Amino acid sequence: MLLTEMAPPPGAQEMAGLRARARAARRGALVALTASIALLTTVQLLADRAATREQTLPLAVLSLALFVAALPAMALTQYAWGARARRVRRRERELYASTRSGRARPLTRLAVAACWAVTLLLGWTVPRLFRAAARYSFADALSWAGEAMSVISVSAGVLFLLWWARDVVGMLARALRSGDHLAIRGTRAPARAARRARRSGRARPSRSRPCSEPAPICGSRRRESYTRCSPPPSSAG
Repeated sequence: MLLTEMAPPPGAQEMAGLRARARAARRGALVALTASIALLTTVQLLADRAATREQTLPLAVLSLALFVAALPAMALTQYAWGARARRVRRRERELYASTRSGRARPLTRLAVAACWAVTLLLGWTVPRLFRAAARYSFADALSWAGEAMSVISVSAGVLFLLWWARDVVGMLARALRSGDHLAIRGTRAPARAARRARRSGRARPSRSRPCSEPAPICGSRRRESYTRCSPPPSSAG
């Protein structure tokens, strides 16, 4: 059978579909992150450059609407990304008893957390835009909501850092355990071979026998050991 006609290994098509869905979810999460930060930054820059209050007010409203829409969009897309990535790892472990290294996962999570921090900081500047538009009561209400959200955000950030540190420590511990296991296996192999050699040497000792047998048999090599022949008896006369 040709190589192109061989059937794929068990679970290969399923794994390809799971990985494709995980990549699509990752792209959606990254698009939501970048679009949220880019749109918020652009609208706030335009609001800062507005000359009058009438020009600032619609931009402030747009900035608030973008911030309110960005938070659930980012949360949902990142939840879908994480769920599909976990499904891929779980299926890989079931099929192949191993998963990909995932060394870039801690850095990716830190980058996503940094994008969340930037988005929240941009959202906390929205009350300033309403003050610039002379909507002081609404700006005060938004400031109070922003203070409450800041407390929740700081608590969530601390919990994320603890979870991230525990995950990194677990990954390092698993890597060290796998390295020690391979090293132990590598040191056990020569010792096992040496014990086998010693047992074979004790089980098949060399024996000396009189050379009453024919010369080809007496001088032959059997299983890595030579037969030793005693000298022939001297004949009288």
